[in-house]
Amino acid sequence: MAVKFSVVPRKNPSKMSEPAKFYAQAQGYGEMSFDLICKDVDSRCTATRADVAAVLNAVITTMEISLSKGEIIRLGDFGTFQVAVSSGGAATEKEFHSSLIKRPRISFRPGKLLTTLLKTLEYSQVAKLPTKAVVAEGTGA
Repeated sequence: MAVKFSVVPRKNPSKMSEPAKFYAQAQGYGEMSFDLICKDVDSRCTATRADVAAVLNAVITTMEISLSKGEIIRLGDFGTFQVAVSSGGAATEKEFHSSLIKRPRISFRPGKLLTTLLKTLEYSQVAKLPTKAVVAEGTGA
């Protein structure tokens, strides 16, 4: 098994007059849904598919509650989840207010298990995926 990638041209945004260089871009193939994860896990242990789904749903709910309180979630060798934000700036600390906070996201930092995986990946080059055609508004297409 290997991670599939294609090679795509990209221009340097700060040097648009220069020719594009070519870079690797990972290509996702297939998906692992929640149900398939539960089915796969139940085949690897004594827990039933329903047990696995119940535990995963409880973990997700617990994570939602903890993240909404600003807590950092540490899942051992799997990794760490934490809320991260970006914001607009204010001239002084006193002028800053929470409405300047934009783009909240959940930051994931992989732990030992996944960083070790990243060091052992193999790669396979594939053709670039076709781009989806964009239909112009008002064309009736």
